[in-house]
Amino acid sequence: MHTDTPGSVTTVYKVTGMSCGHCEGSVSGEISQIPGVSSVKAVASTGEVTVVSEVPLDDEAVRAAVDEAGFELAGRA
Repeated sequence: MHTDTPGSVTTVYKVTGMSCGHCEGSVSGEISQIPGVSSVKAVASTGEVTVVSEVPLDDEAVRAAVDEAGFELAGRA
């Protein structure tokens, strides 16, 4: 687990189906609504979504957010 600052956790997830900037925005928007999330960076070309949060996130909450955006969480990168 890589942490940048005290009290923050960085987790990288793999998301399938993202193909453009709009996809990145949809995924980022849904994940950013999870309580405790401070930043989200989605990259369609790699399928990776980097999430910085105050505490480790519940993978099921992330999965639900990704599903809501219309994509599939493949797991952690």
